Amino acid sequence: MPVTWADIGLDDFLPEDEALIGARRHAAEVGGATPVTPLTGAVVRFVAAAIGARSVVEIGTGCGASGIWLLRGMRPGAVLTTVDVEPEHQRLARAAYLVAGFAASRYRLIGGLALDVLPRLADGAYDLVFCDADRLENGEYLTAAMRLLRPGGIVVFNGVLPGSSATERLPTDAEMTAAAELREQVRKDERLIPLLLPVANGLLAAAKQAT
Repeated sequence: MPVTWADIGLDDFLPEDEALIGARRHAAEVGGATPVTPLTGAVVRFVAAAIGARSVVEIGTGCGASGIWLLRGMRPGAVLTTVDVEPEHQRLARAAYLVAGFAASRYRLIGGLALDVLPRLADGAYDLVFCDADRLENGEYLTAAMRLLRPGGIVVFNGVLPGSSATERLPTDAEMTAAAELREQVRKDERLIPLLLPVANGLLAAAKQAT
């Protein structure tokens, strides 16, 4: 029989090392912080590397898996700003970054609600915004990202095809509606160049066009 893409094992293409495995294990232990899949991590690392990201905002620190992927794609000396409301998640993320070999100067962890923290970040100062937090707030994260990103910067949303992966809990009706509204909002925004990828639970990326 012919081999299909489903037979290849996409998540195994780039095996995770001990730092990522440890972050994933901690997420399972504490709950409430589902880490990105290896394939999703590989995509965001690729995006960060492709644009030579020097400054990245991550909304939803989790236990550090996505942050490690992002940091590995960013330029040497680049800084990841990661926001999460759960102090324990950020404590575990800090430990994961240490295991991965990143100096404390490479990241800043900010505790608090994203919608309270984001207004304090500088306009046009970021190359990439990665959103993987409260899906009901994604529309507001998009508004914030448009202010935070430089021209040519990229915003990426995880989980925009909720429920498409067996590893994810079933989404609520409100989350399904919010995801559909976000996809349409990004698709119709003439300031953005959008891309929808069927990776894990769906990645929605958009580049901010220069004005």
